Order: sequence, then C-alpha cells, then structure tokens
Amino acid sequence: MTLDRRGEGATMLKTFTVLLFCIRMSLGMTSIVMDPQPELWIESNYPQAPWENITLWCRSPSRISSKFLLLKDKTQMTWIRPSHKTFQVSFLIGALTESNAGLYRCCYWKEPGWSKPSKVLELEAPGQLPKPIFWIQAETPPLPGCNVNILCHGWLQDLVFMLFKEGYAEPVDYQVPTGTMAIFSIDNLTPEDEGVYICRTHIQMLPTLWSEPSNPLKLVVAGLYPKPTLTAHPGPIMAPGESLNLRCQGPIYGMTFALMRVEDLEKSFYHKKTIKNEAYFFFRSLKIQDTGHYLCFYYDISYRGSLLSDVLKIWVTDTFPKTWLLAWPSPVVQMGQNVSLWCRGPVDGVGLALYKKGEDKPVQFLDATSIDDNTSFFLNNVTYSDTGIYSCQYLLTWKTSIRMPSHNTVELMVVDKPPKPSLSAWPSTVFKLGKAITLRCRVSHPVLEFSLEWEEREAFQKFSVDGDFIISNVDGKGTGTYSCSYRVETHPNIWSHRSEPLKLMGPAGYLTWNYVLNEAVRLSLIVQLVALLLVVLWIRWKCRRLRIREAWLLGTAQGVTMLFIVTALLSCGLCNGVLIEETEIVMPTPKPELWAETNFPLAPWKNLTLWCRSPSGSTKEFVLLKDGTGWIATRPASEQVRAAFPLGALTQSHTGSYHCHSWEEMAVSEPSEALELLGTDILPKPVISASLPIRGQELQLRCKGWLAGMGFALYKEGQQEPVQQLGAVGREAVFTIQRMEDKDEGNYSCRTHTEQRPFKWSEPSEPLELVIKEFYPKPTLLAQPGPVVFPGKSVTLRCQGTFQGMRFALLQEGAQVPLQFQSVSGNSADFLLHTVGAEDSGNYSCIYYETTMSNRGSYLSIPLMIWVTDTFPKPWLFAEPSSVVPMGQNVTLWCRGPVHGVGYILHKEEEATSMQLWGSTSNDGAFPITNISGASMGRYSCCYHPDWTSSIKIQPSNTLELIVTGLLPKPSLLAQPGPMVSPGENMTLQCQGELPDSTFVLLKEGTQDPLEQQRPSGYRADFWMPAVRGEDSGIYSCVYYLDSAPFAASNHSDSLEIWVTDKPPKPSLSAWPGTMFKLGKDIILQCRGPLPGVEFVLEHDGEEAPQQFSEDGDFVINNVEGKGIGNYSCSYRLQAYPDIWSEPSDSLELVGAAGPVAQECTVGNIVRSSLIVVVVVALGVVLAIEWKKWPRLRTRGSETDGRDQTIALEECNQEGEPGTPANSPSSTSRRISVELPVPI
Repeated sequence: MTLDRRGEGATMLKTFTVLLFCIRMSLGMTSIVMDPQPELWIESNYPQAPWENITLWCRSPSRISSKFLLLKDKTQMTWIRPSHKTFQVSFLIGALTESNAGLYRCCYWKEPGWSKPSKVLELEAPGQLPKPIFWIQAETPPLPGCNVNILCHGWLQDLVFMLFKEGYAEPVDYQVPTGTMAIFSIDNLTPEDEGVYICRTHIQMLPTLWSEPSNPLKLVVAGLYPKPTLTAHPGPIMAPGESLNLRCQGPIYGMTFALMRVEDLEKSFYHKKTIKNEAYFFFRSLKIQDTGHYLCFYYDISYRGSLLSDVLKIWVTDTFPKTWLLAWPSPVVQMGQNVSLWCRGPVDGVGLALYKKGEDKPVQFLDATSIDDNTSFFLNNVTYSDTGIYSCQYLLTWKTSIRMPSHNTVELMVVDKPPKPSLSAWPSTVFKLGKAITLRCRVSHPVLEFSLEWEEREAFQKFSVDGDFIISNVDGKGTGTYSCSYRVETHPNIWSHRSEPLKLMGPAGYLTWNYVLNEAVRLSLIVQLVALLLVVLWIRWKCRRLRIREAWLLGTAQGVTMLFIVTALLSCGLCNGVLIEETEIVMPTPKPELWAETNFPLAPWKNLTLWCRSPSGSTKEFVLLKDGTGWIATRPASEQVRAAFPLGALTQSHTGSYHCHSWEEMAVSEPSEALELLGTDILPKPVISASLPIRGQELQLRCKGWLAGMGFALYKEGQQEPVQQLGAVGREAVFTIQRMEDKDEGNYSCRTHTEQRPFKWSEPSEPLELVIKEFYPKPTLLAQPGPVVFPGKSVTLRCQGTFQGMRFALLQEGAQVPLQFQSVSGNSADFLLHTVGAEDSGNYSCIYYETTMSNRGSYLSIPLMIWVTDTFPKPWLFAEPSSVVPMGQNVTLWCRGPVHGVGYILHKEEEATSMQLWGSTSNDGAFPITNISGASMGRYSCCYHPDWTSSIKIQPSNTLELIVTGLLPKPSLLAQPGPMVSPGENMTLQCQGELPDSTFVLLKEGTQDPLEQQRPSGYRADFWMPAVRGEDSGIYSCVYYLDSAPFAASNHSDSLEIWVTDKPPKPSLSAWPGTMFKLGKDIILQCRGPLPGVEFVLEHDGEEAPQQFSEDGDFVINNVEGKGIGNYSCSYRLQAYPDIWSEPSDSLELVGAAGPVAQECTVGNIVRSSLIVVVVVALGVVLAIEWKKWPRLRTRGSETDGRDQTIALEECNQEGEPGTPANSPSSTSRRISVELPVPI
C-alpha cells in the first residue's frame, strides 16, 4: 500500500487510534489507559523573539520525582537531580543555534526506572517557531452526529492557534488559549467534515511570524459500512498454551480487516488485507493476558470504515469459574408439581448442562444462544424418580484442557405431602395452677400457616402464622394430646404430615417427698414456738418465786431464749426456701386504679361516681372501702374489667378517704391509691409523686387529680405563685423540671381546679420533698449468670456499692417506683427476678442510700439491659477508622451490641480459626489488626460468646468487607457539574480507574463504611447523588479492585471536597479574652467558619467599608480614643468562588472599660471574701474543740448506765427476804425499783 503524500501513513495510523478510542467509548469507557507521560514545553523571556533565550520545562503528570532526563535526537542526554523532590524542572538551552536545534523529549524517574518519554518537540533553525503537534481525541464514536476534539500543542504560551482544512484558503477555526495547547471541537459530525487537517501557530504581537505546519491529520467518519461478525474457533474459552482463531466476516469483498483488544488498544491492534469477505487472526499459543474483549471492523482503500462488530469476550484460564444452582420456588416439591432450577455463572456465551448425582449424562441442556436472565432448567410434573442431588456445569462443544471446578449442589425432595414439623411445649408439658402453656410448632422452611389439632376433640382446630399456640387449663380442660401441621404458599390446599403427638398433663395428685418435708418443717416450727413460750414462763417463775440471787442465771436464761428465737427464724427461712423450690409462686394481683367522674364539670360534687379498674383480665369483683367505716359496696367486673360506685351528691357523710380492691379466685389485690373527699364544694385532694431526683437529669412530677377535665398547678414551698400550670390534660398531669440543680430542691405540692372561671380549687396534695440523692459514687449492676435470659428462667441482679450498711433499691426503666428494696450489712445486694417473661425485658439500674434521716444516696448505676429472649440480639461489626485501609496501617474491628458482659468471636470467611475476646465488660469488643497486609483482607463477621451455659441461640452480625489499598494504581475522582452545588440539585462523582473488570468503591472522610460500590463494564464508575443535602458536604475519595482479586484495591484517589450550599453558612464570632476593653489591652475577635480555604472579613457597624481581611479569621481590635467600641460581625468567601459571600455572623458588641463604680465593686468583693474566710476558719475551730470533748461525755454516760443496771439486779434479788417489813420504806423503794426496766 502506498501513501499519496508525506506523513499520510502516520495520519492513517492516528485515524485508527481514533477509531479504537471510540470503540472504548462504545463500551462505556472514556479514555485510553496509558502510563503517565510527562509534559514538555518552552518558556522564554523574549516574547517577540523566543529563540533568543529558550528554557525547556519538564513536568511529571501526577507525582514528584528525584531525577529528570532530557533527550535530544535519541543520542544526547542531559539529566538533572534537584536538591529536593519536585514535580517539574527546567533545562536551560539559551539562544537557539544550528547546534542545539533538533528533536527533544524528556522523562522522569519513577520506581523502578524511567517513565515514558514526552511528546517530541522539534526546534528548527533560529527565527522560526517550533513545529506544533496535532492529534485527535474522540469523546464518542466518530459516527455521524457525534463530537470530535482535535488537539494542537504549540510548545509556547500566548500563541494564536489556526486550524486549516485541505481545500480551504482561510482557516476554519482559531483559538488564543492561556496555555500551550488549543482544543478544536467539531460538533455534530457529518461526512462533509471528513478531510485532511493541519495546525499552525503565530505570536500574538507578530502575526506575520508563523510556525511550520503540523503533520497532516486525516479525519474519517466511521460507520458507513454494515458491521461484521466476530467468532472464535474452536471456542471463546481456552486454556493457556492452546491455539485460537478469531474470524471477522463482512458482506463486502476486498476489504482490509482490523482486530483489536479493548483492554490494550496500542499493543493489540492487528489488520489484514484479503481478497475475500473475511479474515482470520491466529493466536498460536494463548496467554492469560490475552483474556479480554475483542472487536473487529473493516475499511476500504480510502479508509472509509464499517460499524464495529459485537464484543466477543475471550477467556484464557486453566480453571472454569464456579456456577451456582437454585431451586424455585422450593427444593421440597409436591408430587405432580413443577420446579425450576436456575443455573448462573460469570462466563457468557457458553452453554450449561444439568447433572444429577449417580447419572453420567446430563439431564438437560441450555444452548449459549438461548441463555438469558429468564431461562432455567425446568422439571415438569415431578415424581419420586426426580428426587436427588443436582448440579450444573458449563457445556463446551469443543475440546480443551480447562479443569472443571466443584459446583454447589441442590437436593430436590419430592413428597406427597410436606414433611412433618416438630412440636414442643414451653415452659413444660405439665400445667401449673393459673398458668398457660405455649405450644410451638416449628419447621425449617417458610410456611404460610400452622394448624393445631387436639386428639380428644375432633372439632378443635387453631391456626397461627408464627406457630405459637397458647393453651390454658381452665377447669382442667386443657390436658390431652396435641399435634400440628402446616401448609406452604406454593400449595395452600395441601397440609403437611402431622407432627409427633405431644401430651399435656395437669398437676400431680399424689404426695411427694418435698410435701412430706414441708409438713415436717411446719410441725418443727410450731414445736419451737411452744418451747419459746415455756422458756419465758420459766424465767419469770424463777425470778419471782425461787428468789435466785445469782444474776448470771438470768443472763443464761436470756441467752437460751435468744437461741430459740434464732432457731425459729432459721426454721422459717428453711420452710420458705423448701416451699419456694417446689410450689407455685403466687404473685399479688396488680394494684387497681381508682378515679372519679361527674356530669357537672363546674360543680363535680353535685353528682359523683367512683370508678375502679384492674389491669388484670381475670378480675371477678371489685370492692370499695372507706377508711374507718369498712366496706361500702361490691360490684362485679364488666367486660372492660372495671366497676362503677355512684355516690350522688356529696354530703358531709361522704367525706373521707376511699380506696378499692380487685378480687380474683382465692386472691385479692393490693389497695388502690387513696382518693380523699374533703367537703361538699371542694375537689378531691390530688396525689403527687416523682421519680428519684438526679443532678443534671430531667425530673417529672406526676399530679393525679382523680377527675378528668381539671386544670393543674404545681407549687413550691416558699413561693406564692404556681411554679408551673397545665390545662385540662385528663386525670393526671406531668410537670417537668428540665435539669435538676440544687436550687430545685424543696417541698412541692399540687392542686387541681375547674377549667372555667370562677375557679374551684382542691386542697393541696401532701407535700413531696425533692432531695438530690447523688452524694455517694454510683454502684455497679451485674446480672448472674448473664444479661440474656431464656423465658421462664431466673436471673439475679447484683448491685455492688462502695460503702457498707446501706439500703439498696432496684429500678426498672419506665416504672414509677423501685421494684425491690434491701437493707444489707455489706456493700452489695442481690435482687432475684424469678421466672422472667417478655415484660421483664428492659433497662435496670440500682441506687443505694443512707438509712438515716438525710437519705443521702448515690448516683444511679449504669443501666443494665436485661433481654428475655430465646435468641441473642444481633451485634454490629464495623471497622475503625475505616473498612478501606492502606497497606501497612492498623485497623480495629469493633463488634458492638446492646448486651453487656459478654465475650465475642470474630470469624473470617473461609478460615477455620477465629479470634476471641472473652468476658468483655463493655458493650463492644475490639479486635486490632496491626500492619495490615494482603492476608488480612476479606469478609468478616462476629457473634456473641457468652461465658455461661445457656440454650439461647446466637446469630451472626453483619458481614464486613475489609479492603486493603495500595496494590493498584490510583484512580482519579471528578465532580459533575462541579464541587459546589445548591441543595436539591443532582451531582455525579466520576471515579476513573486504569484497569477493566473492576469494582469501584466511593469513600467519604469521617464515614467508616464505603458509601457505595459499583461494578461498571468499563473503566469508570458514575456515583449519582440525587437531590443532595447539606450533610452530603465533605471530603470524598475512591478506590477500585479487580474482580479476580477482590479486596486488593488501588491507592486512594486524590481527595475531592464537596460543598452543598447555595450560600455558605454563617460563621461564629467570639472575643478573647472578653468583650470588655481593659486599659492598654487589645481584644482579638475570632471568626470561625465550617469550610476550609476561605477568606474572612470583619465589619464594624457605622463604617461603610470592611475594616479588616484575614485568612485565619483573627482580628486584633484596640480601643484607641474609644474607637473600638461598638457592634461587630464577620463573613467569609470561598477562594474557589470569590464572588459568593456567606451570611454575616451574629452581632457581637465590644464595650469600654469600667470606671470608679467597678473599682468600688471590686474592693467590696475583696472585703466580703475576707470576712467569709474568717467565719469559716472560726467555725472549724469550734467544731474541733467540741469533737475532743465528745469521748468524755460518752464514757460518763456508759458508766451511769452500768451503775443503774447493778442497782436494779440487786433489788430484784433482795425482793421478799425474811425479816424485812413489807410496808417499810425500804421495801417500798425496792418494789418501786423492781418496776424499773432491766437493760439487756
């Protein structure tokens, strides 16, 4: 083939490059991935005669370097080693002469060698401009209607670039860019745009001085011929070392065919001239790197080309990738029904075969041309013979040495009915008095509905979606034999086989050893109480009748008495312990609620009705009582579990305190809160209550007013007006103290009043004293054996304090009063929660306080969450600082969950060993990974590992993908339309990589997990962010990794900062050290904004022009002649958008220095402070003196007590001696002394 003119061969080759570039665009790729190429250009300090003094500059595109190299004519070399690493250097040429004219290129050093050279710069004879270079960049395929960019590089700045087309005398376009390169765009490409183009430059000041024309460039509009077909022989999947023929066939004879691999356009471009309408491209020995996407096209002698063929993916591998198989709708199939087996894999263009275990030949085939997302293997009208284990493999129609890997399998079960479920009873199969049993029907696959059958009653049938059935034993009608079945959604008319029968039994009716032991303990208790009474009578008889003189006998008798008392108490404890172990614990029925209603809201006392309601659904009857008079009336419970007690018009006989009880079978509830009626025209006295007041916490005071539609008022002792008032809010009002402080302590009461004027008021409630109980350190609350409890089991909550002899209280979140109290001699208390249920789940805390009058208590303990469940809650796994970690850095994997005091296990996918963390005292577990490497990347999950024996199920956490960066070249990240957008607009972040078949990951600074992942077909991922908001602002970056090596990612792209705002938010303005000027001192105003890279301006009210500008936001203000006083505000603007200013900050006022009044105030404060110190020291001295006197007073008192005791004993022993008159004064005195108490 001959070229018509000089340089046309190079032009045609560049045209093919354009075509290849457009091929990439047709596949969703935007640029040719090439190694970074440095940039070379000229600078001169003689703009009208640049050849007088020339300096060549070389710049590396993306990194700093330690060495740069300048090459001339491929023979001479000049290299520079700068004193420090930089990204550009200069080479001084000086005046251009014949000796230094020639072709120049430059390189920079990058490990492990020199980079690719720059484009060639041609310096010709003096007096001429350098010859520009010319090439084409296609944004889209060069088809009619598309756009093409033609780039012209002129080497010098401030040049005028002219674009000429062959056949035209005048230039078709010109540009005056600021740099060294011009971009000429040809929009809406048509066949008329075809032709040969050149580019020339000239100096702006000398329009007559032109450069030499660039090499000609021919633009060809592709797509004028039909596209060819590309096929592979023997097939598209081959092993390394095997041969392959790619056939490109078109409809026209005598064309030149071209083949290229999209992944490497420069090195994989082949063309063949043939007389036929097809061409073969032969690969003798395939390599792994030959894997890729191939395309072909053809063109005629004038380089008019065809459309591109369809993409053909060629796989060169020694092992096939795995396939996966799925049965739909279920692997359990009813006989006669249909089932689909879906087989999928990553290799396209290959058939699939379905195999059944035990059979040599495939059961079914799927041709490569018929496979899409909706095709599958279909088994119609299945029978028992279809039961078995199935797998699928790729179906090759050619011979190859590729190994077939193992595949996942699906076991297909064909049944006449679905398999039977399992049936269990909770808490046991034996009924207890008043308790129900839950029957649980379970199966391993999804179910539409469960059914429960009772063998003793054929008509009995219950249905449930979750498989739980509650059976009660009212009148003994719950005992019997039960079984369950289910049906699935795909076959709703077919019920499964029944489960194994389960028998429920009533309470045992015969004596047990525990019953006999209980009766024996009770009899022992009665005998010991009788013996205690006899001992007391014996002591009294010995002292009065036998006149025993020895005082020790009385002490011995007292000791024996105390021994019997202790023994009796121990017997009571033993008896209760045995009974609790075996008998049913009968908890008191819940307290009912009492309130009043009236149909006269302005005068409720004209007609009043009392209502009593119980939260227990088994209440039979209600009883109303009035203090001091006994029962008033009884009423049966209604369907709403309440009863009305009409009182009518109030009279003096109705005044008093009322409460009610609810009655169940053999049980009566605690009394309700007392409702007090005070008079005929006075509202009932309300009741006020509050939770424990804690410093700094919110406190709610509840005022219960008994009547609906009343207003409420809260009073504090010492204040005439109400502290808070609320309108009609029902029968109860909640007053809130937002933050408890010392000033909020005191006595509070509340009153109610009618809603309309004139107000009728109730009497004040009983006062409630609020004392902040936070004097002692907070205790620790632990659960034994653990905080996760199986329903029906017991758990002990241990509250560990700091001091001994305290009273402990256990609280549950949401409860108005503590659940339990304990006074202990040690520093801890154990609270038993027996037979817990779902309602016992929640946060618990404890407190301890003194048993003295002050009631000073501790802070609340840290809340402890108690879970009553059969499954542990799911923990959460995350990485800190991020799950995308550079090679060699450290990362910590945190397994966090709501359960405290539980160990954790960390699992890595495809690894048998696990990292464990035992006995964590917090609610999260840390697994540090130091000096991270490729072995650390992968998928991780974690789960709880309790250190106590439990049947509670454990579920794994979420899966965390740990990605290691620094293993591939870094991508680039761009924002479209720009890095700053208004709220509500759309934005696209474009991450451009350098390798195909990659997964791209978008990251945001401050976010631990990746924002998004994409697997595009090309080299770029577009992360679309619709309707962005303010929280989308931040610093973004991206990485990518290959599908063949997941989680081995590239370096991070350069950071890209995004601002979402239509006007930057206002800054804050503060003054240091204060807003008041002091004599001779300046004030620094500090303006701070949320965005970096800004310039601040300070404005002073009364001045038109801004006063100061600052990049760091600090402004120094002095008060010379009082000019610094006034109001200030500040604002800022982004350096990237200098025309957009933020809103001004809030105004800040600076005031002048204080005068003589302030000085007098300062002197007065010093005098007062000195007096306070003197009073405190004097009080301390007095207390110290009194403390030293205290031991003498205490000793004197104890001696007096001992003397009184001795006198009393002697008088008791001398009573009734012979010879002593009965009515003598001494006798009288002795008789009187006997009446004195004897200290024990």
